Amino acid sequence: MKTPTKITVKAIVQVPVEKAWNYYTHPAHIVKWNFASDDWICPAASNDLKPGGKMDWRMEAKDGSMGFNFTGIYSKVLINKEIEYKLDDQRTVEILFLPHGNDTLVSVLFEAEQMNSIELQRDGWQAILNNYKKYAESVK
Repeated sequence: MKTPTKITVKAIVQVPVEKAWNYYTHPAHIVKWNFASDDWICPAASNDLKPGGKMDWRMEAKDGSMGFNFTGIYSKVLINKEIEYKLDDQRTVEILFLPHGNDTLVSVLFEAEQMNSIELQRDGWQAILNNYKKYAESVK
């Protein structure tokens, strides 16, 4: 079996770690940023943020032409520091929240899937992270 390719995307978010964590993990916030482009939405999110807990984030095109549930099971949760989960297709994801002065460096490491190019996956995950950054920095 081939070792999966791992991809990292990062963003420095201009909020303290506690806020960065809150905006990344609470369903009321997830639905505001969890999409790569303005023609997509995240109409629903549930997040049982604990080891063994399930995440289920709905992503769909605004025009209703396509959609899917982004789902997985958490394996590690260190509040304000680290999240690890395994997607339903068995790929792993690790998210780090690192203090960066008064800001937070959010780093997402994920295993690539086989259907799409590495570049397309990196660009898509980076676009979602950039959308998260934009949202987190806009919350008052």
